[in-house]
Amino acid sequence: MRTGFIGLGAMGWHMARNLHAAGLLTAVWNRTTATAGAFAKDTGVTAAATPAALAAAVDAVVICVSADEDVLAVAAQLAPALRDGALVIDCSTVGAGTAREAAALLAPRGVAFLDCPVSGGVEGARAGTLAVMCGGDAAAFARAEPLLRAMGRTVTHFGPSGAGQAAKATNQIMCAGIIRAVAEAMAFARAQGLPLEALVDTLGKGAGSSWYFVNRAPNMIRGSFPAGFRVRLHAKDLGICRAMAAEHGVTLPVVESMLAEYAQLIAEGYGDEDISADYRLKAALFDEAARPGA
Repeated sequence: MRTGFIGLGAMGWHMARNLHAAGLLTAVWNRTTATAGAFAKDTGVTAAATPAALAAAVDAVVICVSADEDVLAVAAQLAPALRDGALVIDCSTVGAGTAREAAALLAPRGVAFLDCPVSGGVEGARAGTLAVMCGGDAAAFARAEPLLRAMGRTVTHFGPSGAGQAAKATNQIMCAGIIRAVAEAMAFARAQGLPLEALVDTLGKGAGSSWYFVNRAPNMIRGSFPAGFRVRLHAKDLGICRAMAAEHGVTLPVVESMLAEYAQLIAEGYGDEDISADYRLKAALFDEAARPGA
C-alpha cells in the first residue's frame, strides 16, 4: 500500500522512518518545507509540495499533527485529491468529536478515516514499539493494520470513530497522575538525602514503578528536561480530557490539578520542556520550606 505521511515532528519523524523501513512510505509533507526536504534527502521518498499532491500519489495517508484544527485543515486539503477507497489514519491526539467530524468530512469521497492516537513517547516512536489506539470502521482497521504495526507493537481497535481518541484521553489522565506522583516522590527523596540513582534502580523494580518513573526520574536527578512529551502539549491533551468529562457533567480532580501546575510551568517559561519538569514545582516546595525564616 503506497503511503504518505504528514507531520514530521518529534514523533512523526520516527514513525515515518519506520514506515519507510517497512517499504511502505512513498511521500511526506510537513508544514516546515525544510523538514520534509531533509527527510526526503535522507530516505529517498518524495517531499510533496502540498497535502493534495501527496494525496494524489498514495493509497493511504498517516497524519501526526498537534491540534484539532490542524487535523481538520489537513483532512479538508486531502479530501479532493484522495481516490475512492483510500485510507486516512490520524495518529494525532485530538478530541473524539474532531475524529468523528473528520470521518464525516471524508466519507462522501469514499475515504475511510481512522483515529489512531499513539502512546510511548519519542523512545517508542523511534523503536516502533508504540501503543496504538484505534477508532473507526472495522474493515478499514483491518486494511490499515499492516501500516499500524510498522509503527507500533500493541495495536488495538476500540470501536467506532472517536473510540481511539477516547482511549488516548484515558491514557493522558493516567500519565498526569503518574508524572505528578513521580515528581513529588523524587522531590521528597532528595529532601531525605537519599542516593537518587540507587533509589531509581531499586524502586524501578518495585510495586510503585512505572514507565514514567524508570524513564523520567533520571531527568529529575539531572535537573534537565529534554522534550520527550512537552508540557504545553500534555496541557492541550488534558484540556481535551476536561472537555470530554464536562460532556458528562463531571470535573476530574487529577486533570484540574495538573492543568494548574502546567499553567504555572508555562508561565515560568518551561512549556517546551518534558512533562517531567513538573519536578521543578515539587522541588521548589522543599527548597522554600528550607529557607531561613520559612
